[in-house]
Amino acid sequence: MLSRWSRALTHLSKLRSFSSFESGNDFSTIRRRSYSAVDSIDKSFPTKPSVNLDKMFRSKPCSLALPPDSPLRVEDPKYEGLKRIVLKMMLFYSKQSKSIRGANVIYRRVLSQVDKPAIFEVFNLEKTFQTTFSLLVLHMWLCLRRLKTEGKEGVELGQYVYEIYNHDVELRVSKAGVNLLLTKWMKELEKIFYGNIVAYDAALLPEATKEELTEVIWRNIFSDDGTSKPIGAALRTVQAMERYVRREVSCLSLTDKSAMFSGNFMFTPLEGRSPDPTKR
Repeated sequence: MLSRWSRALTHLSKLRSFSSFESGNDFSTIRRRSYSAVDSIDKSFPTKPSVNLDKMFRSKPCSLALPPDSPLRVEDPKYEGLKRIVLKMMLFYSKQSKSIRGANVIYRRVLSQVDKPAIFEVFNLEKTFQTTFSLLVLHMWLCLRRLKTEGKEGVELGQYVYEIYNHDVELRVSKAGVNLLLTKWMKELEKIFYGNIVAYDAALLPEATKEELTEVIWRNIFSDDGTSKPIGAALRTVQAMERYVRREVSCLSLTDKSAMFSGNFMFTPLEGRSPDPTKR
């Protein structure tokens, strides 16, 4: 039985018949209506970024896999004897159980990047439900895109990650005070999710212009109405995020399958980012 994520991948080619600009606008009304239910803060873009973003995220891409001696690594416990036999009987070592454990770690890596103040500080974003959700979707897309390159096995693992993400978003919406019509809001957020990943995928196609990804990031993360254009400080910040995204795509492509499937990787750290590339 195909999962929701697998079925969505099947339909992406159909959805890409729309231009990425049209895809963004298709969801702009839903986006505004959904966010307004859980986010009452009126965002204004800072005019004085705290760092020189023009010099950031230009370093050479590298694997994001954690080294073998990293204290951040998560390994399956190595039980022996009777305990191992009992756990094996309980399917602890089954493919599905391993996939679920790996998916949980993968999603924790997403949260470690999105829930920390650093990403909001670096990109001059106000921490609202809207921006947090948009960043969650962006980093989910980065992970799912990489997993998809591993074929059916990667798509199946991506489905587990998506289910964990979906449950987390539901908890976040409830925590924000939306208890009535929760199912309705979740369906609309799901539409935004798939609309965003289609637009991100389209922006990385060979025929896409370099500016297309910048425009998609602006619409999905920075812009409230999805129609205005970034200028000045806002444009420099969005361009910095575009470089960050392209770098993470390249870094994830260099990250081996074992690290991806076990969740033993970390997105590029944003804490203490320096505008001086010689100090990274």
